[in-house]
Amino acid sequence: MTNKFLNKLKKEEKLELVEPSEDICNSYSEKSVNCLKSAKLLLQNNLYENSIGQSYYAMYNILLALLFRVGIKCENHGGSILLLKLLFSENDLYSLISDAKKERIDKQYYVTTEKDEITKEIATELLNNAENFVLKIKMVVKNLNNDSIDKLRERFITI
Repeated sequence: MTNKFLNKLKKEEKLELVEPSEDICNSYSEKSVNCLKSAKLLLQNNLYENSIGQSYYAMYNILLALLFRVGIKCENHGGSILLLKLLFSENDLYSLISDAKKERIDKQYYVTTEKDEITKEIATELLNNAENFVLKIKMVVKNLNNDSIDKLRERFITI
């Protein structure tokens, strides 16, 4: 199932190798930081559902930063998240962003009857997870070198 999904994205040209780019990586990193700031402000102002969305996008943007640093362009959230697990073997981070994505979809597209304190708890936990996720991905990016990038690109071709 996994390979079929990624191969479908490749055929649709929504997943492909591109030139590795520090500039694009830095731009998405900055976007990620701004999403974290937004998530905090929204949480402080009791806008929990919106905070949840921004926490997710902080994670997603730093993931895109990592992918572009390696030279992988993916135009699909699920595909990008899957690459975190398959290429980088980051199972814990994969779980964090997968859970965040579910929460974001739930809060963005559906009306909920949850009590505010439950949504506040979720938003607070998600913001903490997003901050940890961003730090850990930044460390992965920092530890990349030309050799490791080449190996990841080779591995990508076989997925």
